[in-house]
Amino acid sequence: MQVNFPNESAEYRRARARLLDEEIALRRAMESVAAARRALPPGGEVPEDYRFDGVDNAGQTTKIRLSELFTGTSGSLIVYHFMFPRHVNDARPQPVTGSLKELPKTEGPCPSCTALLDQLEPVVPHLKAAGIDFAAVAKAPIERVAAFAADRGWKNMRLLSAAANTFKRDYGGEDANGQQMPMLSVFHRGRDGYIRHFWSSELLHAPTDPGQDPRHVGTIEPLFNLMDFTPGGRPKWDEQLEYSCCH
Repeated sequence: MQVNFPNESAEYRRARARLLDEEIALRRAMESVAAARRALPPGGEVPEDYRFDGVDNAGQTTKIRLSELFTGTSGSLIVYHFMFPRHVNDARPQPVTGSLKELPKTEGPCPSCTALLDQLEPVVPHLKAAGIDFAAVAKAPIERVAAFAADRGWKNMRLLSAAANTFKRDYGGEDANGQQMPMLSVFHRGRDGYIRHFWSSELLHAPTDPGQDPRHVGTIEPLFNLMDFTPGGRPKWDEQLEYSCCH
């Protein structure tokens, strides 16, 4: 179907038609990558049934094993490695309100991870309805994570702490120096009952093209994808824990 908008020039329509061809090619490439991902052979079996710190329905701290996170019909679990604490070189300010305002900056959460989880929080019920589980795993004490979640109004996500296990180190959410990394990982429990690693966002560690960040989870982040639709594209700007314009 030919689309035309008020007062557009023929030059604009020709350029837009060329761009549409590129958008169609991108859609096909994304579908091809998704199909190749689904066709991966079985990943490595998880070496242990990791024990995390969590919060139960009554708000009390509790212990949760990895195997207990699989509640959906798909047998799939998506895990985001929440950088909490943030990277030691992250100089963005701590919030001036809420439970963390007195916390040293280096012990606080990553603003970029926080922005991503703000965007994913409303999606979690839809994932659950589709039979897919989701969890965000931090390194900070669970009490601190839970307090911050309350500050943000997060009610749907399962939030965990891996402070007492090696899960984050084993699956790329922590480097050899103990710095937290923003990895996204997917695990699957098969019909044989074994839990295996399926996929992780290894694009995080791949070389980038000039002017690009890793964009290892860029296809799922509405914020920057929406910016890409604008004439200016992605600004040279970083997410913050608080903004003067909006609270």
